[in-house]
Amino acid sequence: MGGTGDPVDSGAAPSAAARDDLAGVVDLFDWLTRAELSRALSELAFKQRTEVDDDAIAAAIDVAVAEYALVPAPPGALDEAGDEAPAVAAPDEGLDADDVALAVGPAAFPSLPEDAGDLPHILDVPERDVDREALSKAVLERLSEDAVAAIGEGDADRLEVLADVTYDIEAWAAVDAEPIRERIVAELDA
Repeated sequence: MGGTGDPVDSGAAPSAAARDDLAGVVDLFDWLTRAELSRALSELAFKQRTEVDDDAIAAAIDVAVAEYALVPAPPGALDEAGDEAPAVAAPDEGLDADDVALAVGPAAFPSLPEDAGDLPHILDVPERDVDREALSKAVLERLSEDAVAAIGEGDADRLEVLADVTYDIEAWAAVDAEPIRERIVAELDA
């Protein structure tokens, strides 16, 4: 889908470019629920006269979330024009829930797939905003929990990904991920 990658290519794992395309679509709106992001990708596929594979879309979103290109946003970090609190699920209610809000994460380099600029005219999404401070605290907490889980499982590959994210998050927000990074590095060196 688009110029930099095809996030709905069912023949392969989503590429970094595809994850960045997903982040670019989300960035157009500040945040989208999983269901809204899926609909946006379906609309893009329709505009491009390509087929939509709902399972591939879900898999691409899952990979983007796992690699911190997209991050689940807690309801307290979200704002929607006309509403005091948008109707979204807390991230810990399950990442596969269609009503979990997703925002651009620290590992993303958002790019726009072909025709994505038309999405604000196609989707009926009100003006939105993300409280970056609340979001960054939630992402840092998730990163710490993911690191503890990966250490417990002895998952060196996951720890390598998370080590990279500790650098990304410090460039993305005013947070200190050094204690998490030190724990990951100590585990990898053990």
